[in-house]
Amino acid sequence: MPDTHLTPALSRSAVDVAAHRRADDVWLASAWADPATRVLVLEGGDPGEYGWQGLMARQSRTLVRHDLDGVRLVLVSPAEAPDGDRYLLGEDEEGRAYFAVRAKPGTELAEADGAVAASLRDVGAVLGDRDAGLLTHAVALANWHVTHLYCPRCGSATRSSAAGHVRVCEREGNENFPRMDPAVIMLVYREVDGVEQCLLAHNPRWPENRYSVLAGFVEPGESLEQAVVREVAEEVGVAVADPEYLGSQPWPFPRSLMLGYRARAVGEARRTDHDEIGDVRWLSRGELAAAVESGEVLLPGSVSIARKLIEHWYGAGLPGD
Repeated sequence: MPDTHLTPALSRSAVDVAAHRRADDVWLASAWADPATRVLVLEGGDPGEYGWQGLMARQSRTLVRHDLDGVRLVLVSPAEAPDGDRYLLGEDEEGRAYFAVRAKPGTELAEADGAVAASLRDVGAVLGDRDAGLLTHAVALANWHVTHLYCPRCGSATRSSAAGHVRVCEREGNENFPRMDPAVIMLVYREVDGVEQCLLAHNPRWPENRYSVLAGFVEPGESLEQAVVREVAEEVGVAVADPEYLGSQPWPFPRSLMLGYRARAVGEARRTDHDEIGDVRWLSRGELAAAVESGEVLLPGSVSIARKLIEHWYGAGLPGD
């Protein structure tokens, strides 16, 4: 089994986040006035019209262009950017600044000259390192802002600060920072008669032939490794040992951080969750390849760390997306 760690699609970046610039109002103003600065425009929306889930899907969309070099973001100058919430995304090695603007409700993305609107889920895996990092950062901030308009302590309105990386309570001045919810996601494997198998599971809410690895949120007072053991036992009744960390990926839908593991099955455990998993399959590498090729098993998309964990165990890429 390979020992290299994963590099999931949404864990790539080529821009320094420049956290030290977020409170530098002089530099921020200068960067916004610089025509060389590049701006990523996210679609906006009204939560009252779309609902929170619909709004999060909408504001993960931006313009991209397909060309001979692949798929790339359509970035504009500050003068071309619409009005809306503004977030500093960082600065590259040449000193060029990058911002995101979440457009105000009613502002449509202008699809023209080969530019089309696409979501992070759609294109995150096929963007280059720079663009994948910029879009992931922007979507994560946008989803955090629209769900933290009010102070969790007193309920007063909050305002954006620190170039979009803090929200401040208008009443008490409390600072609220973007939060991430840690979740473990794990590929479970075993050996039977000298042949290694991985465990894939089906959630009843998914399409009939969709299978993936197991995942779950980390509970209070729990280590990541303890969460791996608990979640596997709860969902499929399998006892695992030796959880091994492989890599992580932000999943800003709305604010998860997926921590990828593999774990060895060592026996049975008491299963307490009978709702999330409707079917499980143990597959050897040959059986997995044949099932995917025939369409009997539909794997997660390549933008997800789940797909990376499966392919990491398999030892190569698998067809379909």
